[in-house]
Order: sequence, then C-alpha cells, then structure tokens
Amino acid sequence: MTRVAGMASRLVRGTAIACGVAAIAGGGIGFALGDPVQPEDILPARKLTEGLCARLGDVSSLLPQASKAPVALSQTGTSIVTCTAQADANSQRTFSGAVVKLTITPYGGKDIGAGRAPLNPAQTAKWTWDRSPQEAVPDRPYPTKLGSTARGAAGQSWAIHALVQRGDVVVQVLYTANPIEQKAAEQAALVLADRAIWETK
Repeated sequence: MTRVAGMASRLVRGTAIACGVAAIAGGGIGFALGDPVQPEDILPARKLTEGLCARLGDVSSLLPQASKAPVALSQTGTSIVTCTAQADANSQRTFSGAVVKLTITPYGGKDIGAGRAPLNPAQTAKWTWDRSPQEAVPDRPYPTKLGSTARGAAGQSWAIHALVQRGDVVVQVLYTANPIEQKAAEQAALVLADRAIWETK
C-alpha cells in the first residue's frame, strides 16, 4: 500500500508540473509552431483625446519676449497628435523667432513575422525609441533621447530634438529658437515632453 501511495503521489505531482508548464508555454506555443498571426492578435493603438495640446498649458515662455499673451499649442489629429506654436522672426522687432512642434504617437501592436508573437503596444513604442539615432539621456524618469544642432556661427540659434517614451506612447519635441542658449533650449524641450507624457497617462 505504501508503494502504491508513493507512486500515486509522484503521478499527481508530475501531472501538476506538466499542467503548469503547459499553462506557461501555452500563450506562445501556437506562434512557436509557425501559426500565422491573426489580425485579432495585434492590439490596436488607442485614440488620444481632443484638447490634449491645450492641456499642455501656456508656451509663451518658449517664444520670443514679444509673445507676452498666453499662447496655447494648436492641435491636429487624435490618432497621432501634432501640437504647434511659432513666432516668425520677421514679425518680431527683436529679430528673434521660435517654432515648437510636438508629435505624440500612441502605438499599437506590431506583426514581426510568422511563428513569432506580435509586439504589444508598449514593445512597439520601445522598439521605435530604440531606433532613434539621438543619444540617450541618463537619470530620467522615462526613456529619453536628445539631439542638438547649432544653426549659424554665433552659437545662439539651436534646433533641439527630444524623444521620450512611456508605455505605448512616444513624444517627439522639435524646438528651434534664436537667440537662445543650448542648455536652456534642451531643458525647455524636455519639460514640454514630460508634460505631454503626463497628459497621455
């Protein structure tokens, strides 16, 4: 009886382990065997809300000092949102100018080939961020890349490109301004990117 009971115990334990392994592997076993990815396997991108750009607040501090009134970013789109504001140098008495442009993209899943599980939205956004040529910025709350290009010989005209990713969303900021110091322009672009990331949570 003891021997039979021991064999039964091992059988139950072995069955439980096998079921556990099957439960873990079952989520991707169809893809591993080469089954084609179905449309329903790929998660769609979410829609962003109207008024998102307006919620980013007053951006007059990023424009020349002649822009004293509050300035809100104008918005186009809800699948991919573009927020813009600008002050043309030709219209300023101080011959200064600036352009602020944000592109806020919520990503959906991505098919990466037969036999492989599709990327989920957050993985697709990270894949896009990884492919950007800008340099990564350490010690940031979210994955961030930053690129700066000087324009002109005086070092007071800059084009800043910031890229920030959180979950399924990637925010790109293009900020060009003159005259402005490089560090001030970079900080302004990062603050605006963080504000956009917060509003898409």
